Amino acid sequence: MDIVQQLLDALGPECVKTSEQASQRMASNWVNAQNLQCRALLLPQTTAEVSTALQLCHAANQPIVPHGGLTNVVGGVQTQPHEIALSLERMNTIEAIDVVNQTATVQAGVVLQQLQIQLNAAGLFFPLDLGAKGSCMIGGNISTNAGGLQALRYGVTRNLVLGLEVVLADGTIISSMNHLLKNNAGYDLKHLFIGAEGTLGIITRAVLKLEALPLSRNTAYIALNSFDQACEFLSFAKKTLGHTLTTYELLWQDYYRLMTSPPARYAPPLPQDHAYYVLLETAGYHPENDQRLFQDTLEKAFEAGLIADACLAQSQQELDWFWGIREQVDFIFSVHQPVFLFDVSLPISTMETYTQEIRRGLQHVWPEVFLYVFGHMGDGNLHLFVSCGQNDHATWHQVEEIVFGPLTAIGGSITAEHGVGLEKKEWLHLSRNPAEIALMRQLKSALDPHGILNPGKIF
Repeated sequence: MDIVQQLLDALGPECVKTSEQASQRMASNWVNAQNLQCRALLLPQTTAEVSTALQLCHAANQPIVPHGGLTNVVGGVQTQPHEIALSLERMNTIEAIDVVNQTATVQAGVVLQQLQIQLNAAGLFFPLDLGAKGSCMIGGNISTNAGGLQALRYGVTRNLVLGLEVVLADGTIISSMNHLLKNNAGYDLKHLFIGAEGTLGIITRAVLKLEALPLSRNTAYIALNSFDQACEFLSFAKKTLGHTLTTYELLWQDYYRLMTSPPARYAPPLPQDHAYYVLLETAGYHPENDQRLFQDTLEKAFEAGLIADACLAQSQQELDWFWGIREQVDFIFSVHQPVFLFDVSLPISTMETYTQEIRRGLQHVWPEVFLYVFGHMGDGNLHLFVSCGQNDHATWHQVEEIVFGPLTAIGGSITAEHGVGLEKKEWLHLSRNPAEIALMRQLKSALDPHGILNPGKIF
């Protein structure tokens, strides 16, 4: 019997959509405007339904691609016509919020922003924050080990997950819904699946670590005249602001100028003639003291020659303005086509020489190339947008070679938070040695012997 018919018989038409029905949906919420092409689309509402689906697909050697909010930018949810897509969107219940123990138990299809809104009403806070929060889902955040805008203080998603429920390729349910901060009883199995991009199992539920909702927020743009200043000011800010420091976003001049010049929506909060700009933010629990400490830190930094200028957000409108400059990266795609997007991780001390090297490399091949650089300097993560006027495979490969090539020598990584997916697997060897890749393959073979889970992704 055809696998789609088996799934329909077992799960019903509410859960199983035909290829024709699936083709009415978008394949991606990022830059791919194509409609979804797949053998069938599964919309399970329970872990048991996910288990049944995987059990049947495993027996039939049927490839299956897990879908979340479809905001992945490296081809991690790309689905072929012969593959079955499985979306967690109907598993969107926030099951429990534990105020005393500061945990949340959620299903994988919960949208990040909806979780944040509900938690804030309870005086709690889930620290993961990223530009796609209005559509990305917790399961996808976990499966890609999302980083985001506050990793400097709270860490990446891996640091925010206490327990997981996962369905393996053969339908086995692994329920490791740990609620404890400390649990040293054997292997911590959840870490196998965090960042595995759905290749080892499908995450269905999670226990998340929460924080008390901050009572203060202070934000400023800082102008800097050199990268040395950026490094010195980061060190100074860490020492003086301490645990309140949440965000240290560095913007190169080209990016700042693009985002604060017509036809962009935003005016420049500071003049556009500085080499670098920092979006600095703190969050704390003592509003008056926190504001005083923030302002004193900027004044002392200015007096010491660590910064050239500063502008503080004084209202919610200005706060939205400041963050809009940093977050509305889609604007780049309205100005340039095509655009190649990268997110790399590297030691802070190498950022300036690395960006200079790749700029020279790009300009050598394409003299009129555009390169925009910005990112989470505080945790060693840069985003790069490259537009050279061409979009063929050979050009894409050559740009990747220029961007990724220097990373190995400086101990960097081809991906800091977006994952490997399809787009970066050719370059995995630059960030992982042969023994590591062999072990990854061994784990994949052990947990998914038929290779049905998100096939072709990572390696």
